[in-house]
Amino acid sequence: MTAQKTAPETMGETDVIDLLQAQHGMIRDMFDEVEQAPKKQRGEAFTRLVRLLAVHETAEEEIVHPYARGKIDGGDGVVDDRLAEEREAKELLSRMDEAGADAPDFLENLATLRAAVEAHARAEERYEFIQLRGHTTKAERRAMAVGVKAAEAMAPTHPHPGTESATKNILVGTPVAMMDRIRDVIRQTMGKKT
Repeated sequence: MTAQKTAPETMGETDVIDLLQAQHGMIRDMFDEVEQAPKKQRGEAFTRLVRLLAVHETAEEEIVHPYARGKIDGGDGVVDDRLAEEREAKELLSRMDEAGADAPDFLENLATLRAAVEAHARAEERYEFIQLRGHTTKAERRAMAVGVKAAEAMAPTHPHPGTESATKNILVGTPVAMMDRIRDVIRQTMGKKT
């Protein structure tokens, strides 16, 4: 199952928490796909995973985390912890994206990345999402879901460590997203799968 095929499944979600949890499930499935892919197809599967992670995290950073800071108990600390986790994962993902799926340490790094991403998702669900659901109305969560979908449509398709804030994402996001998308087209045209 590819990210392009599964992404529309989450687009019908109207509650931001349900939307993000569905995407967490898609991310777990994408890790399975990369791990199980034959070596020749691993790069293509990894490219889809990179894109999904980059888009997902950008939307959380632009929409969800800023809202959580002001709405949940201990919001600043909860969000700062999530941003630190995101930055660490982005740094590894960025190195892996540069090296490609043919790198000799790819599967080892993939296992490390998966463990970090899954721990991060569990922490978001436990410390941030539960409180958001309890401290927001259905209308607020619907509005955030619309915002997340819009942010994902404009998000960079590759990780950019150091942009883990809404302000930085907004300031550099659109130009970086455009450059990422151009780079994706060039890579696809050149026949490169990394």
